[in-house]
Amino acid sequence: MTATPIPVLDLALLDAGPEAAARFHDELRRATHQVGFFTLVGHGIPERLQERLLATARAFFALPEEDKLEIENLKSPYFRGYARVGGELTKGQVDWREQIDIGPGRAGAELRPDDPAYLRLEGPNQWPTALPELRTVIEEWQARLGDISRRLLAAWAEALGADPAELLELFADRPSVHIKVARYPGKPETAESRQGVGSHKDGGVLTLLWVEPGAGGLQVEYQGEWHDVPPQPGALIVNIGELLEWATDGYLRATVHRVIAPAEGSARISVPFFFNPRLDASVPRLDIAPEYRAEARGVENDPDNVISGVYGENLLKSRLRAHPDVAAIHHPDLLAAAPGAR
Repeated sequence: MTATPIPVLDLALLDAGPEAAARFHDELRRATHQVGFFTLVGHGIPERLQERLLATARAFFALPEEDKLEIENLKSPYFRGYARVGGELTKGQVDWREQIDIGPGRAGAELRPDDPAYLRLEGPNQWPTALPELRTVIEEWQARLGDISRRLLAAWAEALGADPAELLELFADRPSVHIKVARYPGKPETAESRQGVGSHKDGGVLTLLWVEPGAGGLQVEYQGEWHDVPPQPGALIVNIGELLEWATDGYLRATVHRVIAPAEGSARISVPFFFNPRLDASVPRLDIAPEYRAEARGVENDPDNVISGVYGENLLKSRLRAHPDVAAIHHPDLLAAAPGAR
């Protein structure tokens, strides 16, 4: 591993006057044009909320098995709830973590036969009876990170010479917020695979990751090498997804990343927050400044994972591949028609 290319950006610069805001815009543009990842400080999330998030996550994973399985994702046609260790796949390989998947928490709609299949993903969350604090903390976390996400999206638009309203309009109505509360148990050094999460790109617009203080494991592929993302207490790790690459025709580039499982005898909590538009939103190509448009590299499509401009299509494809057991119970027709594992 060489020195990390992951820059550190300070969101507080946006409130420190025009020159400081212009500096943040420039740093943001360069970070996501060149690397696709950065560490964000100055975001204003209270330390006490971060402590509650960590304590509540640990409390959930320490519950008896029957309390966790009360909200097992196999019971949810919306792919929500608890998944045991090994209950999710990346590119067909087992990810070594247990987790809870939480979405916007809306009622499921009555669908017509000709409605897009991705609308089946709209529905309620599952919450554990034994730990009501989990819902309280997660909904507060969701509100905080939603505000930060909107600030970042507006800053990206301004940094690229585009109209912020054109991008923010996608999130004005029924945004698709997705939170994972994940615990990575340790694996021995001699294990055949150290995969916590396999290498992948995020399929949406924006990801904000919080990890417990001092925890490493996240690695980013940059210029053909894997680089550790150094942990920084209280910071968020930010990366763009394939839809922001789509919106800028590849000027901003989603980046491959993975997670290495911690050492045997240890564990790690992480909470990724995915901020995406409503399921049926069609993401436009942004009208970015000519000098950046000239440097746009085009969308980098994997033949096995072609990016769609409609968020719901990307999400459905991801859910079917990551959780074929849930799909087999609730959506066997979609699973039979789905392409191979991502």
